[in-house]
Amino acid sequence: MSETTLVLIKPGGVNRNLIGEITRRIEARDLKVVGLKLINAERATVEEHYAEHRERPFFGAVVDYLCSGPVVAMAIKGTNAVKAIRAMMGATNPLEANPGTVRGDFALTIDDNLTHSSSDPEAAARELGLWFPEGTVG
Repeated sequence: MSETTLVLIKPGGVNRNLIGEITRRIEARDLKVVGLKLINAERATVEEHYAEHRERPFFGAVVDYLCSGPVVAMAIKGTNAVKAIRAMMGATNPLEANPGTVRGDFALTIDDNLTHSSSDPEAAARELGLWFPEGTVG
């Protein structure tokens, strides 16, 4: 089933020049980039993105981090894109992520786990609306 999902390369991944490597891995799975932009995320967008975590103690730190530097936002389309991307990124905690995943290969801390990917198709639709209000090409 073809679907579209969101991938964010967080400031740590951008600063470490991992944009090309992460994008290469996505494209190697025959998933298509249908939206792509390098931006300084607006605080209001990030707060809305993480709204379900607003009451959690880590909310402020997560928002601050995503606003701390450039972010790459990508809309990715393909068969089972949501699950495929989640598997490729690896466990949220990089110390639990398998080798061969983005986090397993490149991240060491949960605070800088390099990427965000939508958890399910409903979250993907909501998040894509936030990050790509202008729409995508596919």
